[in-house]
Amino acid sequence: MPKASDTVYGTALPGLVGRGKVRDLYDLGNRLMIVASDRISAFDVVMNQPVPGKGVVLTQMSRFWLETLSAATPHHLDYVVTDEHVPPGYEEHIEQLRGRAMVCKKARVLPIECIVRGYIVGGGWKEYQQTGHVSGIKLPTGLKLAQQFPEPLFTPSTKAADGHDEPISFDQACEIAEEFARKEGFDTPGRDLMHAARDRSLAIYTEAAGYAEQRGIILADTKFEFGLCDGKLLLIDEVLTPDSSRFWPADQWQPGRNPPSFDKQFLRDYLNTLDWDKKPPPPKIPDKIVAQTRERYFEAYRLLTARSLE
Repeated sequence: MPKASDTVYGTALPGLVGRGKVRDLYDLGNRLMIVASDRISAFDVVMNQPVPGKGVVLTQMSRFWLETLSAATPHHLDYVVTDEHVPPGYEEHIEQLRGRAMVCKKARVLPIECIVRGYIVGGGWKEYQQTGHVSGIKLPTGLKLAQQFPEPLFTPSTKAADGHDEPISFDQACEIAEEFARKEGFDTPGRDLMHAARDRSLAIYTEAAGYAEQRGIILADTKFEFGLCDGKLLLIDEVLTPDSSRFWPADQWQPGRNPPSFDKQFLRDYLNTLDWDKKPPPPKIPDKIVAQTRERYFEAYRLLTARSLE
């Protein structure tokens, strides 16, 4: 069992090749090791205070979904690092890796965030209020905040290395995928890759939302990433975590208002009360807010998996 009480703000082990807002990446030769730290970001800014054990929640929840959902296959995960299963050369670093590191197949990452929305909220709600559209999709007038769509929407966005991702239409996503496929020399046209990514995203969301509903949780929206490996489109990176998804308690959902959530929306809501321009440096997060954010992450894991990390 991983030690979810340990705090790992970041790692700097042999083979480090990249660092994202939350994850540290290691090149293992024919595999990639992805270490989920306890860093937390909001509005694309990494906070200075970590959320203890958060990285363990992200990794364990991703593994749960990959092992549970039939639509999630094929995916990139080989194994999660445990005391019994450590990549060669990293045995002495097990305390930093246990339960929070995934050893994965390498893939060429499709440069599109594949977002699925079952309810209108967040950035989609803001765009709808301004334009009546979400990612180029015209929606009926009169929708309420947090209202459920008749069918889930696929609303892609750019995948920005720096700064904010930007919503785009499906046709724009196909154009980006076409350029990506040409540069990478793939046999499969980019438009076909994008259609496959859209279909898989909707299938994974639908299966996961149905499962979550049985546990009393609404999966409001989520984002997926895909990559190409040996000619296959693999589901990669984190999957259906509180960092990448909105989870609501079903018994507290009501159209017209923002429900409470089991994800980092709680932190965003706190930050919105501050006089902060959403640019670095981030404000200091009170210990109470860190603790309450942590509680929500662990509660999401417990409710959805019927397991405990404590």
